[in-house]
Amino acid sequence: MDKQPRKFDKELDELKKKLIHMAALAETMIDKTVRELVDRDERLAEKVPGYEEELNRLQIEIDEAALTLLATRQPVASDLRFIMAATKINGDLERIGDLAINITENVHVLAQHPPLKPLIDIPRMADLARKMVRESLEAFVGGDPLLAQSVIMTDVQVDALKEQVLRELLTYMIGDPRTIERALALILIARHLERIADHATNIAEDVIYMIQGRDVRHPRTPKERPPGLEV
Repeated sequence: MDKQPRKFDKELDELKKKLIHMAALAETMIDKTVRELVDRDERLAEKVPGYEEELNRLQIEIDEAALTLLATRQPVASDLRFIMAATKINGDLERIGDLAINITENVHVLAQHPPLKPLIDIPRMADLARKMVRESLEAFVGGDPLLAQSVIMTDVQVDALKEQVLRELLTYMIGDPRTIERALALILIARHLERIADHATNIAEDVIYMIQGRDVRHPRTPKERPPGLEV
């Protein structure tokens, strides 16, 4: 009777390890794409498409493993919530990889032109988004709802930076139509980073549900919203 629970725990642990690997890949992709943007060196992101292929492979493996566990182990309670969270986190991490590829494509456009402006807010957005991805998985691995809540609150900062970038670049485009192509590429990069932060927020919300069984995705009243998320 002892062997089966231990084997199941090992299977859950393997699932967790693959998700950690996916998160590390996603974080690396964000770092390399933004470094390519700041340093204007396309060689920095050469491996990003390969990382995306690995993310896609891991996504399929995790989905298949989760379905097998659901069918053969028939988990309940916290184990069931863990597997459900893992499949959702899996999808968010894969989407983060797609967004990193989108950023790279816009960076390649910018590399064909002189710099439009010093880059300050976009690297800040990238640092925050990368940190959110890392901490959301740390919260998942450590079963830490407070860290997950911190990730959710950080999303507000990313949104504010995106709005600041948008306002500044609109000013450039209105003042000089020759800047439009470069400004639009930077706006798209900022939007992709915002979406990465949104996916990290999704992961954090899933972590809270996994640990506490509490759905925080759509707070209904100001009292139910986490601090810092007032509208």
